[in-house]
Amino acid sequence: MAKIELKQPIVEEISAQIKDAQSVVLVDYRGLTVEQDTQLRKSLREAGVVYKVYKNTYMNRAFKGTAFEGLAPYLEGPSAAAISTTDATAPARVIAEFAKTAPILEMKAGVVEGTVYDAKGMQAIASIPGREVLISRLLGSLQSPVTNFARVINQIAEKNGGASAEA
Repeated sequence: MAKIELKQPIVEEISAQIKDAQSVVLVDYRGLTVEQDTQLRKSLREAGVVYKVYKNTYMNRAFKGTAFEGLAPYLEGPSAAAISTTDATAPARVIAEFAKTAPILEMKAGVVEGTVYDAKGMQAIASIPGREVLISRLLGSLQSPVTNFARVINQIAEKNGGASAEA
């Protein structure tokens, strides 16, 4: 069996994972202990993020012709890919949070919804709250005026002696 035939399934695996991905973050994991790596993988898995170590040449081949092609210059040294298909900021957020306890872990670069960011850009992305938090903030801000309006109407009704309480 030729070498290319052995490598092709791995490249196809990466391609399948990034096909519907909203974001991919490249991480330099050198220096992590096994315990730290296990904890990082668990945190990413809980956030719905696929985290896997691949050879740079495999990732480079899989990224060619996709929105993730801009990551090619960052594929040097040991690299792991954190891929999310549901929450675009989840990989960066979880990795940045984990890096607080393991400063040796660093984000190299990433692509979020088609835009390539360097390490500093990914740190900025990591500060964006999760989708659920943003939705709850939006709903809270939409609900607040309605609640206040209902209170005012209720107070007016009580002031008028309850005559217009039916309205």
